[in-house]
Amino acid sequence: MTDRVVQIAEEADWGSLHGKLLACGRYLIRNPSLILGLALLLALALFTLLGRVMLDVKLAAPLSAPPAQPPGPGLPLGSDPQGRNLMAVMIEGTWLTIRTGVIAGGLGVIVGSAIGFISAYLGGFTDRAITWCVDVLLTVPAILFLVMISAVVQTGLTSIGMALIVAALAWRRPARQVRSQMLVMRSSGYVDMAKLSGLGPLRIIFFEIAPNLLPFLVSSFVTAVAAAILASVGLEAMGLGPQNEPTLGMTIFWIMEFSAFLRGLWWWILPPVGILIVLFVGLYLVNAGLDELANPRLRRRA
Repeated sequence: MTDRVVQIAEEADWGSLHGKLLACGRYLIRNPSLILGLALLLALALFTLLGRVMLDVKLAAPLSAPPAQPPGPGLPLGSDPQGRNLMAVMIEGTWLTIRTGVIAGGLGVIVGSAIGFISAYLGGFTDRAITWCVDVLLTVPAILFLVMISAVVQTGLTSIGMALIVAALAWRRPARQVRSQMLVMRSSGYVDMAKLSGLGPLRIIFFEIAPNLLPFLVSSFVTAVAAAILASVGLEAMGLGPQNEPTLGMTIFWIMEFSAFLRGLWWWILPPVGILIVLFVGLYLVNAGLDELANPRLRRRA
């Protein structure tokens, strides 16, 4: 009898806010990949947020410091041949690069998820037509398409414009993945109950099914952000990015343009490469942790 009372008390405590927070903390302890990934991304976020408070990002403009100076007093990361304070460049560049990835990845997941939900739920001709269009677009080399668009609109291009260019193809894979998940869930019992209750298709899709796919959608968003950052940095490194904004990709472009490797300007090379490594490792670890949360087969029990 006493054991049953203790069990009931524990179950009641699990339903409380304190119990939910405790369960969340226990899960995070069992998921070190997610903790480490979030710590790396939080470190980058603090670097950009605190850096913008402590240092004027206008120093990222050319001729704001003596050119090609190694790290020293007043220049923690030195300056490049254009006379830009590299600390300001890294602070502003990290912010712009992450913002580009979040916008492009977010738009890709939102549009792709909506298309995947509607395609799988309606079925029939609509599903076949949408699936055919997605399959055809998936055969198009993304880098070729993005290079063509960037080359056409390069004049006056901003980081927001770069995000929209990358988002133009970022919805394809989420659309196909969400459709696959939707095909499994549309025959679930709670979906049949929602239909019997008289709910419309859109309400069933976005208020009944979508919440159950939230862990999968969050994981897809992290993957899309990483892919968008990789695509934007690749385009910018080829000189097809915003010429007047100090993104990490454009910094790499100027490193190659001014032959920093041959000139031994190591203080110019290491910071953007190091930040990109931390960023991608953090996104990978977060995605691995979320994948464990979304996939029951990967969950480890305490």
